[in-house]
Amino acid sequence: MSEELIVQVKQLIIDSLRIEGMNPDDIETDAPLFGEGLGLDSIDALQLVVAMEKDYGVIVPDAETGTVVFQSVRTMAQYIAENRK
Repeated sequence: MSEELIVQVKQLIIDSLRIEGMNPDDIETDAPLFGEGLGLDSIDALQLVVAMEKDYGVIVPDAETGTVVFQSVRTMAQYIAENRK
């Protein structure tokens, strides 16, 4: 998994969730995405699932997998690197 992919995932989060005034450097790679980190919710998770499928051909098949994938930017990037088509 490359640093470039981590930056792309951060940009994917910003673009797909339409976060105004934020750039990839503002997102910590290992910070939690839900709760105290970025404070995302289940609607945000759904939007990220759709964006990952569209941009990388990666499918998050169920909520259990999603819980693991969406822990942080690093876990998202790792999942994309391992599963992209």
